[in-house]
Amino acid sequence: MKKGFGIVLVIVLLIFAVGSFFGYQYYKKFYGNNVVKEGYVLIPHSANFNSILDSISPYVKNKDQFAQVAKSKNMDRFFQAGRYRIKSGTNNTDLVNMIKAGNQTENTFRIGDFFTVYQMVGKVAKKTELDSLRFATDLNKIATQKGLTNAEELKKYFFIDTYNFFWTVTPEEFFKKFEDQYNAFWTAERKGKEQSLGLSRDQIYALASLVYKETGGKPDEMKTVAGLYLNRHQKGMKLQSDPTVIYAVSKANNFQGDPIRRVLFKHLREASPYNTYFSAGIPPGPICMVDKNSVDAVLNAQKNDFIYMCADPARFGFHKFTSSAAEHSVNAKEYQDWLNSKNIK
Repeated sequence: MKKGFGIVLVIVLLIFAVGSFFGYQYYKKFYGNNVVKEGYVLIPHSANFNSILDSISPYVKNKDQFAQVAKSKNMDRFFQAGRYRIKSGTNNTDLVNMIKAGNQTENTFRIGDFFTVYQMVGKVAKKTELDSLRFATDLNKIATQKGLTNAEELKKYFFIDTYNFFWTVTPEEFFKKFEDQYNAFWTAERKGKEQSLGLSRDQIYALASLVYKETGGKPDEMKTVAGLYLNRHQKGMKLQSDPTVIYAVSKANNFQGDPIRRVLFKHLREASPYNTYFSAGIPPGPICMVDKNSVDAVLNAQKNDFIYMCADPARFGFHKFTSSAAEHSVNAKEYQDWLNSKNIK
């Protein structure tokens, strides 16, 4: 009797041990940590199961186990393209569910004061699935649908700021985000101020771009600079903004190479409607992308009598303002002497 009971106990313990072993193996395969290092996996729309395995293999301890779990959940047939963050401690089940559900991690984009929309596209496309040519081509199509010439005329929609987008964002989705922001920005109050200025929307953005470039994006002097340019415009004076010269010279060179660091007399003669030393009036469009503050600075320009400004060498990034030509000449010489002392050419 005791002998029979012992045999049964051994069998039970053996079954338990075998069950525990296989149960542990199952748990380890499906729910144990399989991540060896953290990172991001990119899965394009053109991917297949083998290419996904190749992409994820540097991040997992056991590629075969991941593949087995993935197949058991039909990920070899159903998956979502995207940029996926691989976190330490993640198991195969969570990895597979993440990719099947398309729970990708957004990328951060910084839209800066680019001269052109195409320069922006060159930077942005590096963080998307599409190449810059495809991205630019699709933005051109969006522009023509709006009755514009090309994507460059969409510049006013792209406010300077930091944004989040998915790696799989399409040009249409990308532009829609900015178009919605643009429409939300132009409230009834801002439209009323626009009417009061008597300027077109394009002229306001052109002035805003001058304000942004002259102030380096710092809000301290924006309204003062905006007031100065409006004074010059209302008096029929040329705006004579150095950033417009830099833009005109860069545009003549197809924006190849670095922008000029110092505006010289020869640059003032660059024949361009954007060069406000050569051409009278407000440029035909913005010379860079702008932020909301610079547009608001134009809409809420300071009432002053300034018509001259010059960079202040004693306060880097700030200016000296005056309504006196004689005083401006003194300020300009001081600044030129400072440039010479720093050998800036």
